[in-house]
Amino acid sequence: MSTGKLWGVGLGPGDPELLTVKAARLISEAQVIAYHSARHGRSIARSVAEPYLRDGQIEERLVYPVTTETTDHPGGYEGAIAEFYELSAKRLAEHLDAGRDVVLLCEGDPFFYGSYMYMHERLCDRYEAEAVPGVTSVSAASSVLGRPLVQRDEVLTVLPGTLPAPELARRLADTDAAAVLKLGRTFGSVREALAESGKLENAYYVERATWEAQRIEPFADVSPDSVPYFSLALVPSPAYAARKFPAVSDAPEPADGGEVVVVGLGPAGPQWLTPEVAEALEAAEHLVGYGPYLAKVPQRAGQQRHASGNRVEADRAREALSLAQTGARVAVVSSGDPGVFAMASAVLEQAAQLESPVPVRVLPGVTAAQAAASRVGAPLGHDYCVISLSDRLKPWEIIEKRLHAAGEADLVVAIYNPASRTRTTQLAQAREILLTHRTQATPVVIARDVGGPEEDIRITTLGDLDPSTVDMRCLLIIGSSKTTVTNGQVWTPRTY
Repeated sequence: MSTGKLWGVGLGPGDPELLTVKAARLISEAQVIAYHSARHGRSIARSVAEPYLRDGQIEERLVYPVTTETTDHPGGYEGAIAEFYELSAKRLAEHLDAGRDVVLLCEGDPFFYGSYMYMHERLCDRYEAEAVPGVTSVSAASSVLGRPLVQRDEVLTVLPGTLPAPELARRLADTDAAAVLKLGRTFGSVREALAESGKLENAYYVERATWEAQRIEPFADVSPDSVPYFSLALVPSPAYAARKFPAVSDAPEPADGGEVVVVGLGPAGPQWLTPEVAEALEAAEHLVGYGPYLAKVPQRAGQQRHASGNRVEADRAREALSLAQTGARVAVVSSGDPGVFAMASAVLEQAAQLESPVPVRVLPGVTAAQAAASRVGAPLGHDYCVISLSDRLKPWEIIEKRLHAAGEADLVVAIYNPASRTRTTQLAQAREILLTHRTQATPVVIARDVGGPEEDIRITTLGDLDPSTVDMRCLLIIGSSKTTVTNGQVWTPRTY
Protein backbone atom coordinates (compact mmCIF):
# COMPACT_ATOMS: atom_id res chain seq x y z
CA MET A 1 0.00 0.00 0.00
CA SER A 2 1.36 3.40 -0.97
CA THR A 3 1.65 6.16 1.59
CA GLY A 4 -0.32 9.36 1.62
CA LYS A 5 0.98 12.83 0.72
CA LEU A 6 1.55 15.69 3.13
CA TRP A 7 0.36 19.12 2.02
CA GLY A 8 1.28 22.32 3.84
CA VAL A 9 -1.49 24.65 2.75
CA GLY A 10 -1.11 28.40 3.19
CA LEU A 11 -4.38 30.05 4.17
CA GLY A 12 -3.36 33.68 3.70
CA PRO A 13 -3.77 36.40 6.31
CA GLY A 14 -7.27 35.59 7.55
CA ASP A 15 -9.89 36.42 4.94
CA PRO A 16 -11.22 33.07 3.62
CA GLU A 17 -11.63 34.64 0.17
CA LEU A 18 -7.85 35.17 -0.03
CA LEU A 19 -7.11 31.45 -0.20
CA THR A 20 -5.72 30.34 -3.53
CA VAL A 21 -7.87 28.17 -5.79
CA LYS A 22 -5.45 25.30 -5.22
CA ALA A 23 -5.59 25.66 -1.45
CA ALA A 24 -9.40 25.61 -1.47
CA ARG A 25 -9.47 22.51 -3.68
CA LEU A 26 -6.96 20.58 -1.57
CA ILE A 27 -8.81 21.39 1.65
CA SER A 28 -12.10 20.15 0.24
CA GLU A 29 -10.54 16.96 -1.17
CA ALA A 30 -8.30 15.98 1.76
CA GLN A 31 -9.01 12.88 3.82
CA VAL A 32 -7.32 14.38 6.88
CA ILE A 33 -7.31 18.03 7.93
CA ALA A 34 -4.68 18.88 10.53
CA TYR A 35 -4.26 22.19 12.29
CA HIS A 36 -2.56 23.69 15.32
CA SER A 37 -4.50 25.20 18.17
CA ALA A 38 -3.86 26.68 21.59
CA ARG A 39 -4.89 24.85 24.75
CA HIS A 40 -8.29 26.54 24.73
CA GLY A 41 -9.04 24.45 21.63
CA ARG A 42 -9.88 27.23 19.19
CA SER A 43 -7.91 27.27 15.93
CA ILE A 44 -7.60 30.35 13.75
CA ALA A 45 -6.43 28.18 10.88
CA ARG A 46 -9.54 26.00 11.03
CA SER A 47 -11.83 29.02 11.19
CA VAL A 48 -10.28 30.42 8.01
CA ALA A 49 -10.57 27.07 6.19
CA GLU A 50 -14.06 26.24 7.49
CA PRO A 51 -15.97 27.31 4.34
CA TYR A 52 -14.04 24.69 2.39
CA LEU A 53 -14.33 21.75 4.80
CA ARG A 54 -16.74 18.89 4.06
CA ASP A 55 -18.47 16.25 6.12
CA GLY A 56 -16.65 13.01 6.81
CA GLN A 57 -13.14 14.45 6.92
CA ILE A 58 -10.85 13.38 9.76
CA GLU A 59 -9.72 16.35 11.80
CA GLU A 60 -6.39 16.10 13.59
CA ARG A 61 -6.00 18.88 16.14
CA LEU A 62 -2.42 19.54 17.26
CA VAL A 63 -2.70 21.36 20.59
CA TYR A 64 0.30 23.38 21.73
CA PRO A 65 1.08 22.20 25.30
CA VAL A 66 2.90 25.31 26.50
CA THR A 67 3.53 29.00 25.99
CA THR A 68 6.89 30.76 26.14
CA GLU A 69 6.06 31.96 29.64
CA THR A 70 4.97 28.74 31.32
CA THR A 71 6.42 25.25 31.16
CA ASP A 72 7.66 22.70 33.67
CA HIS A 73 9.46 20.66 31.00
CA PRO A 74 13.06 19.85 32.07
CA GLY A 75 14.27 21.25 28.74
CA GLY A 76 12.36 24.49 29.19
CA TYR A 77 10.18 25.94 26.45
CA GLU A 78 12.50 24.79 23.64
CA GLY A 79 12.52 21.26 24.97
CA ALA A 80 8.75 21.18 25.39
CA ILE A 81 8.03 22.54 21.91
CA ALA A 82 10.52 20.16 20.27
CA GLU A 83 8.82 17.22 22.01
CA PHE A 84 5.43 18.51 20.85
CA TYR A 85 6.60 18.68 17.22
CA GLU A 86 7.97 15.14 17.41
CA LEU A 87 4.69 13.79 18.79
CA SER A 88 2.68 15.76 16.20
CA ALA A 89 4.83 14.38 13.39
CA LYS A 90 4.18 10.83 14.61
CA ARG A 91 0.42 11.44 14.61
CA LEU A 92 0.53 12.72 11.03
CA ALA A 93 2.81 9.83 10.02
CA GLU A 94 0.16 7.34 11.18
CA HIS A 95 -2.31 8.81 8.67
CA LEU A 96 0.29 8.92 5.90
CA ASP A 97 1.30 5.30 6.54
CA ALA A 98 -2.37 4.35 6.23
CA GLY A 99 -2.40 5.88 2.73
CA ARG A 100 -4.35 8.99 3.71
CA ASP A 101 -3.40 12.40 2.29
CA VAL A 102 -2.99 15.01 5.01
CA VAL A 103 -3.55 18.75 4.60
CA LEU A 104 -1.86 20.71 7.38
CA LEU A 105 -3.40 24.17 7.57
CA CYS A 106 -1.08 27.12 8.07
CA GLU A 107 -1.95 30.81 8.42
CA GLY A 108 -0.15 33.02 5.93
CA ASP A 109 2.48 31.14 3.96
CA PRO A 110 3.77 27.72 5.15
CA PHE A 111 7.44 28.65 4.78
CA PHE A 112 7.19 32.24 6.02
CA TYR A 113 7.48 31.89 9.82
CA GLY A 114 4.87 29.17 9.35
CA SER A 115 4.11 26.26 11.69
CA TYR A 116 4.07 23.79 8.79
CA MET A 117 7.85 23.91 8.34
CA TYR A 118 8.43 21.97 11.56
CA MET A 119 6.37 19.06 10.29
CA HIS A 120 7.89 19.29 6.82
CA GLU A 121 11.46 18.92 8.08
CA ARG A 122 10.49 15.89 10.16
CA LEU A 123 8.47 14.10 7.48
CA CYS A 124 9.67 15.15 4.01
CA ASP A 125 12.42 12.51 3.90
CA ARG A 126 9.92 9.69 4.36
CA TYR A 127 6.82 10.94 2.58
CA GLU A 128 5.97 13.06 -0.42
CA ALA A 129 5.48 16.58 0.92
CA GLU A 130 4.58 19.83 -0.78
CA ALA A 131 3.87 23.38 0.40
CA VAL A 132 1.15 25.47 -1.20
CA PRO A 133 2.04 29.16 -0.87
CA GLY A 134 -0.33 31.65 0.69
CA VAL A 135 -0.63 35.43 0.90
CA THR A 136 1.70 36.61 3.66
CA SER A 137 0.75 38.98 6.46
CA VAL A 138 3.27 41.47 5.06
CA SER A 139 1.54 41.58 1.68
CA ALA A 140 -1.85 41.82 3.37
CA ALA A 141 -0.70 44.70 5.58
CA SER A 142 0.62 46.63 2.60
CA SER A 143 -2.65 46.05 0.78
CA VAL A 144 -4.95 47.24 3.56
CA LEU A 145 -2.66 50.19 4.24
CA GLY A 146 -2.86 51.15 0.58
CA ARG A 147 0.88 51.80 0.35
CA PRO A 148 3.47 49.95 -1.77
CA LEU A 149 6.09 47.99 0.10
CA VAL A 150 8.98 48.78 -2.23
CA GLN A 151 9.58 50.04 -5.72
CA ARG A 152 12.45 50.33 -8.17
CA ASP A 153 15.76 49.73 -6.36
CA GLU A 154 14.44 49.95 -2.82
CA VAL A 155 15.26 47.17 -0.35
CA LEU A 156 12.66 45.50 1.86
CA THR A 157 13.81 43.81 5.07
CA VAL A 158 11.59 41.44 7.06
CA LEU A 159 12.57 41.20 10.71
CA PRO A 160 11.35 39.34 13.81
CA GLY A 161 10.53 41.63 16.71
CA THR A 162 12.33 39.19 18.98
CA LEU A 163 15.73 40.56 17.91
CA PRO A 164 17.49 42.70 20.55
CA ALA A 165 16.54 46.35 20.14
CA PRO A 166 20.06 47.55 19.17
CA GLU A 167 20.36 44.89 16.46
CA LEU A 168 16.84 45.62 15.25
CA ALA A 169 17.61 49.35 15.11
CA ARG A 170 20.77 48.73 13.09
CA ARG A 171 18.98 46.58 10.54
CA LEU A 172 16.08 49.05 10.27
CA ALA A 173 18.51 51.90 9.66
CA ASP A 174 20.22 49.89 6.91
CA THR A 175 17.08 49.32 4.84
CA ASP A 176 14.59 51.40 2.84
CA ALA A 177 11.39 49.61 3.82
CA ALA A 178 10.70 47.06 6.53
CA ALA A 179 8.18 44.74 8.12
CA VAL A 180 8.64 43.71 11.75
CA LEU A 181 6.64 40.65 12.80
CA LYS A 182 5.97 38.96 16.12
CA LEU A 183 4.95 42.02 18.08
CA GLY A 184 2.86 41.31 21.19
CA ARG A 185 5.35 41.26 24.06
CA THR A 186 8.09 42.72 21.86
CA PHE A 187 6.17 45.92 21.07
CA GLY A 188 8.21 48.11 23.43
CA SER A 189 11.59 47.10 22.06
CA VAL A 190 10.32 47.37 18.47
CA ARG A 191 9.12 50.91 19.14
CA GLU A 192 12.49 51.75 20.66
CA ALA A 193 14.28 50.35 17.62
CA LEU A 194 12.07 52.27 15.20
CA ALA A 195 12.80 55.49 17.08
CA GLU A 196 16.56 54.80 17.21
CA SER A 197 16.67 54.10 13.48
CA GLY A 198 14.72 57.24 12.56
CA LYS A 199 11.86 55.17 11.10
CA LEU A 200 9.18 55.68 13.78
CA GLU A 201 7.35 58.60 12.19
CA ASN A 202 6.96 56.65 8.93
CA ALA A 203 5.96 53.34 10.56
CA TYR A 204 2.43 51.90 10.72
CA TYR A 205 0.84 49.41 13.05
CA VAL A 206 -1.34 46.82 11.26
CA GLU A 207 -3.36 44.32 13.27
CA ARG A 208 -5.31 41.37 11.84
CA ALA A 209 -5.01 42.60 8.25
CA THR A 210 -8.01 41.61 6.06
CA TRP A 211 -10.08 40.51 9.09
CA GLU A 212 -13.30 42.27 9.98
CA ALA A 213 -11.58 43.45 13.16
CA GLN A 214 -8.48 44.80 11.40
CA ARG A 215 -6.79 47.86 12.89
CA ILE A 216 -4.42 50.35 11.25
CA GLU A 217 -2.72 53.20 13.09
CA PRO A 218 0.51 55.20 13.05
CA PHE A 219 2.88 53.07 15.11
CA ALA A 220 3.79 55.96 17.41
CA ASP A 221 0.13 56.31 18.50
CA VAL A 222 -0.39 52.70 19.61
CA SER A 223 -0.59 51.72 23.27
CA PRO A 224 1.55 48.66 24.11
CA ASP A 225 -1.25 47.26 26.27
CA SER A 226 -3.45 46.61 23.23
CA VAL A 227 -1.08 44.69 20.96
CA PRO A 228 -1.79 41.02 20.10
CA TYR A 229 0.57 38.58 18.42
CA PHE A 230 -1.25 38.89 15.08
CA SER A 231 0.09 42.36 14.34
CA LEU A 232 3.11 43.86 12.68
CA ALA A 233 5.00 47.08 12.09
CA LEU A 234 5.29 48.25 8.50
CA VAL A 235 7.62 50.89 7.11
CA PRO A 236 6.46 51.19 3.48
CA SER A 237 8.20 52.56 0.39
CA PRO A 238 9.94 55.86 1.21
CA ALA A 239 9.94 56.90 -2.47
CA TYR A 240 6.14 56.59 -2.62
CA ALA A 241 5.77 58.57 0.59
CA ALA A 242 8.00 61.35 -0.77
CA ARG A 243 5.86 61.68 -3.93
CA LYS A 244 2.46 61.19 -2.34
CA PHE A 245 3.08 63.19 0.82
CA PRO A 246 5.67 65.86 -0.08
CA ALA A 247 7.05 68.20 2.53
CA VAL A 248 4.94 71.28 3.19
CA SER A 249 5.88 74.36 1.18
CA ASP A 250 7.15 76.31 4.16
CA ALA A 251 9.57 73.56 5.19
CA PRO A 252 13.12 74.87 5.54
CA GLU A 253 15.54 74.40 2.68
CA PRO A 254 18.53 72.16 3.34
CA ALA A 255 21.09 73.98 5.44
CA ASP A 256 24.42 75.11 4.02
CA GLY A 257 27.60 73.66 5.39
CA GLY A 258 27.30 70.00 4.47
CA GLU A 259 30.52 68.03 4.62
CA VAL A 260 31.96 64.56 4.33
CA VAL A 261 34.13 63.20 7.12
CA VAL A 262 36.01 60.00 6.28
CA VAL A 263 36.73 58.12 9.49
CA GLY A 264 38.69 55.05 10.53
CA LEU A 265 37.19 52.68 13.09
CA GLY A 266 40.41 50.81 13.74
CA PRO A 267 40.69 47.07 13.09
CA ALA A 268 38.01 45.97 15.60
CA GLY A 269 35.74 47.01 18.47
CA PRO A 270 35.32 50.30 20.33
CA GLN A 271 38.68 49.89 22.09
CA TRP A 272 40.37 50.92 18.83
CA LEU A 273 38.18 54.00 18.24
CA THR A 274 39.72 57.44 18.74
CA PRO A 275 37.72 60.13 20.60
CA GLU A 276 37.91 62.33 17.49
CA VAL A 277 36.27 59.68 15.33
CA ALA A 278 33.65 58.90 18.00
CA GLU A 279 32.70 62.59 18.07
CA ALA A 280 32.37 62.72 14.27
CA LEU A 281 30.18 59.61 14.22
CA GLU A 282 27.94 61.10 16.89
CA ALA A 283 27.52 64.34 14.92
CA ALA A 284 26.80 62.72 11.54
CA GLU A 285 23.28 62.68 10.11
CA HIS A 286 24.20 60.00 7.57
CA LEU A 287 26.62 57.07 7.77
CA VAL A 288 27.92 55.59 4.52
CA GLY A 289 30.02 52.45 4.29
CA TYR A 290 30.50 48.75 3.74
CA GLY A 291 27.75 46.92 5.66
CA PRO A 292 29.91 44.96 8.14
CA TYR A 293 31.83 48.13 9.05
CA LEU A 294 28.63 50.10 9.63
CA ALA A 295 27.47 47.29 11.90
CA LYS A 296 30.29 48.17 14.31
CA VAL A 297 28.90 51.68 14.87
CA PRO A 298 26.22 52.02 17.59
CA GLN A 299 22.89 53.29 16.29
CA ARG A 300 21.89 56.87 17.11
CA ALA A 301 18.31 58.17 16.96
CA GLY A 302 17.49 59.76 13.62
CA GLN A 303 20.77 58.79 12.00
CA GLN A 304 20.39 57.22 8.56
CA ARG A 305 22.66 54.46 7.30
CA HIS A 306 23.59 53.70 3.73
CA ALA A 307 25.20 50.27 3.53
CA SER A 308 26.72 48.79 0.39
CA GLY A 309 28.95 45.98 -0.79
CA ASN A 310 32.72 45.85 -0.59
CA ARG A 311 33.49 46.55 -4.26
CA VAL A 312 31.65 49.80 -4.95
CA GLU A 313 33.99 52.37 -3.44
CA ALA A 314 33.35 54.98 -6.15
CA ASP A 315 29.56 54.63 -5.90
CA ARG A 316 29.78 54.87 -2.12
CA ALA A 317 31.89 58.02 -2.36
CA ARG A 318 29.50 59.65 -4.82
CA GLU A 319 26.54 58.86 -2.57
CA ALA A 320 28.26 60.48 0.41
CA LEU A 321 29.14 63.60 -1.57
CA SER A 322 25.61 63.84 -2.97
CA LEU A 323 24.17 63.75 0.55
CA ALA A 324 26.61 66.43 1.68
CA GLN A 325 25.54 68.67 -1.23
CA THR A 326 22.07 68.85 0.37
CA GLY A 327 23.64 70.30 3.51
CA ALA A 328 23.93 67.04 5.43
CA ARG A 329 26.72 65.98 7.74
CA VAL A 330 27.99 62.69 6.35
CA ALA A 331 30.49 60.22 7.81
CA VAL A 332 32.07 57.66 5.50
CA VAL A 333 33.16 54.67 7.57
CA SER A 334 36.30 52.63 6.96
CA SER A 335 37.95 49.87 8.92
CA GLY A 336 41.46 50.59 10.17
CA ASP A 337 42.69 53.92 8.84
CA PRO A 338 40.67 55.50 6.00
CA GLY A 339 43.83 56.52 4.18
CA VAL A 340 45.33 53.02 4.03
CA PHE A 341 43.72 50.96 1.25
CA ALA A 342 40.36 52.45 2.26
CA MET A 343 37.78 55.11 1.48
CA ALA A 344 39.68 58.41 1.86
CA SER A 345 41.29 58.31 -1.57
CA ALA A 346 38.04 57.18 -3.22
CA VAL A 347 36.12 60.11 -1.70
CA LEU A 348 38.80 62.64 -2.61
CA GLU A 349 38.98 61.31 -6.18
CA GLN A 350 35.23 61.75 -6.64
CA ALA A 351 35.21 65.12 -4.87
CA ALA A 352 37.85 66.41 -7.31
CA GLN A 353 35.39 65.86 -10.18
CA LEU A 354 32.60 68.00 -8.68
CA GLU A 355 31.82 71.41 -10.14
CA SER A 356 30.83 72.72 -6.70
CA PRO A 357 33.35 71.67 -4.05
CA VAL A 358 32.27 69.71 -0.98
CA PRO A 359 34.42 69.92 2.17
CA VAL A 360 36.10 66.59 2.94
CA ARG A 361 37.94 65.81 6.17
CA VAL A 362 39.89 62.64 6.91
CA LEU A 363 40.20 61.40 10.49
CA PRO A 364 42.84 58.75 11.16
CA GLY A 365 42.35 55.36 12.78
CA VAL A 366 44.56 52.59 14.11
CA THR A 367 45.77 50.55 11.14
CA ALA A 368 45.66 46.78 10.96
CA ALA A 369 49.46 46.76 10.64
CA GLN A 370 49.87 48.78 13.84
CA ALA A 371 47.42 46.56 15.71
CA ALA A 372 49.10 43.35 14.53
CA ALA A 373 52.56 44.70 15.36
CA SER A 374 51.49 45.60 18.89
CA ARG A 375 50.42 42.02 19.56
CA VAL A 376 53.93 40.65 19.04
CA GLY A 377 56.18 43.54 20.09
CA ALA A 378 57.72 46.04 17.66
CA PRO A 379 58.36 44.51 14.23
CA LEU A 380 57.71 47.94 12.63
CA GLY A 381 60.38 49.60 14.78
CA HIS A 382 62.45 50.66 11.76
CA ASP A 383 61.71 51.55 8.14
CA TYR A 384 58.86 49.54 6.67
CA CYS A 385 56.45 49.57 3.74
CA VAL A 386 52.87 48.47 3.22
CA ILE A 387 51.86 46.48 0.13
CA SER A 388 48.49 45.04 -0.87
CA LEU A 389 48.57 41.78 -2.81
CA SER A 390 45.16 42.46 -4.35
CA ASP A 391 45.48 42.87 -8.11
CA ARG A 392 41.89 44.01 -8.54
CA LEU A 393 42.90 47.68 -8.90
CA LYS A 394 46.52 47.34 -10.08
CA PRO A 395 48.35 44.82 -12.28
CA TRP A 396 50.22 41.95 -10.65
CA GLU A 397 53.36 43.02 -12.53
CA ILE A 398 53.40 46.26 -10.48
CA ILE A 399 53.03 44.29 -7.24
CA GLU A 400 55.96 42.07 -8.22
CA LYS A 401 58.19 45.12 -8.89
CA ARG A 402 57.29 46.63 -5.53
CA LEU A 403 57.99 43.37 -3.70
CA HIS A 404 61.40 43.15 -5.35
CA ALA A 405 62.11 46.80 -4.46
CA ALA A 406 61.07 46.30 -0.83
CA GLY A 407 63.18 43.16 -0.59
CA GLU A 408 66.22 44.80 -2.12
CA ALA A 409 65.83 47.83 0.19
CA ASP A 410 65.66 45.46 3.19
CA LEU A 411 62.40 46.98 4.42
CA VAL A 412 60.00 45.25 6.79
CA VAL A 413 56.90 44.52 4.69
CA ALA A 414 53.31 44.64 5.99
CA ILE A 415 51.15 42.71 3.53
CA TYR A 416 47.44 43.53 3.25
CA ASN A 417 44.87 41.45 1.34
CA PRO A 418 47.16 38.42 1.11
CA ALA A 419 44.55 36.00 -0.22
CA SER A 420 40.86 35.48 -0.96
CA ARG A 421 38.60 32.79 -2.39
CA THR A 422 39.54 33.80 -5.93
CA ARG A 423 43.16 34.87 -5.25
CA THR A 424 44.98 31.77 -4.09
CA THR A 425 48.40 32.01 -5.77
CA GLN A 426 49.64 35.54 -5.08
CA LEU A 427 51.01 34.96 -1.57
CA ALA A 428 53.08 31.98 -2.69
CA GLN A 429 54.55 34.10 -5.49
CA ALA A 430 55.23 36.97 -3.06
CA ARG A 431 57.01 34.54 -0.72
CA GLU A 432 59.28 33.32 -3.54
CA ILE A 433 60.12 36.90 -4.55
CA LEU A 434 61.06 37.91 -1.01
CA LEU A 435 63.13 34.74 -0.57
CA THR A 436 65.41 36.02 -3.32
CA HIS A 437 66.31 38.88 -0.96
CA ARG A 438 65.86 37.33 2.53
CA THR A 439 66.93 34.18 4.30
CA GLN A 440 64.51 31.36 5.07
CA ALA A 441 64.83 32.24 8.78
CA THR A 442 63.31 35.73 8.30
CA PRO A 443 60.57 36.19 10.96
CA VAL A 444 56.97 36.37 9.72
CA VAL A 445 53.94 37.40 11.77
CA ILE A 446 50.52 36.10 10.63
CA ALA A 447 47.78 38.09 12.38
CA ARG A 448 44.16 37.11 11.86
CA ASP A 449 41.09 39.05 13.08
CA VAL A 450 43.18 41.25 15.38
CA GLY A 451 41.01 42.55 18.21
CA GLY A 452 38.09 40.34 17.14
CA PRO A 453 36.59 37.19 18.63
CA GLU A 454 38.64 34.92 16.33
CA GLU A 455 42.00 36.62 16.89
CA ASP A 456 44.91 34.34 16.10
CA ILE A 457 48.54 35.49 16.10
CA ARG A 458 51.26 33.18 14.79
CA ILE A 459 54.99 33.70 14.45
CA THR A 460 56.76 31.65 11.79
CA THR A 461 59.55 32.10 9.26
CA LEU A 462 59.58 32.98 5.58
CA GLY A 463 60.84 29.49 4.79
CA ASP A 464 58.05 27.80 6.77
CA LEU A 465 55.23 30.15 5.69
CA ASP A 466 52.34 28.05 4.34
CA PRO A 467 50.15 30.25 2.07
CA SER A 468 47.24 27.81 2.38
CA THR A 469 46.81 28.81 6.05
CA VAL A 470 46.27 32.48 5.17
CA ASP A 471 42.96 34.10 4.17
CA MET A 472 41.54 37.56 3.53
CA ARG A 473 41.17 38.31 7.24
CA CYS A 474 44.93 37.97 7.78
CA LEU A 475 47.66 40.56 7.75
CA LEU A 476 51.30 39.53 7.40
CA ILE A 477 54.41 41.28 8.67
CA ILE A 478 57.60 40.01 7.05
CA GLY A 479 60.75 41.10 8.83
CA SER A 480 63.92 42.68 7.48
CA SER A 481 67.38 41.17 7.82
CA LYS A 482 67.61 42.82 11.27
CA THR A 483 64.22 41.71 12.65
CA THR A 484 64.64 39.49 15.70
CA VAL A 485 62.49 37.09 17.74
CA THR A 486 63.28 37.02 21.47
CA ASN A 487 61.13 35.22 24.07
CA GLY A 488 58.17 35.12 21.73
CA GLN A 489 58.39 38.81 20.84
CA VAL A 490 59.25 40.19 17.42
CA TRP A 491 61.17 43.45 17.09
CA THR A 492 63.20 45.39 14.58
CA PRO A 493 66.00 47.52 16.08
CA ARG A 494 66.11 51.21 15.30
CA THR A 495 69.85 51.04 14.65
CA TYR A 496 70.94 49.49 11.38
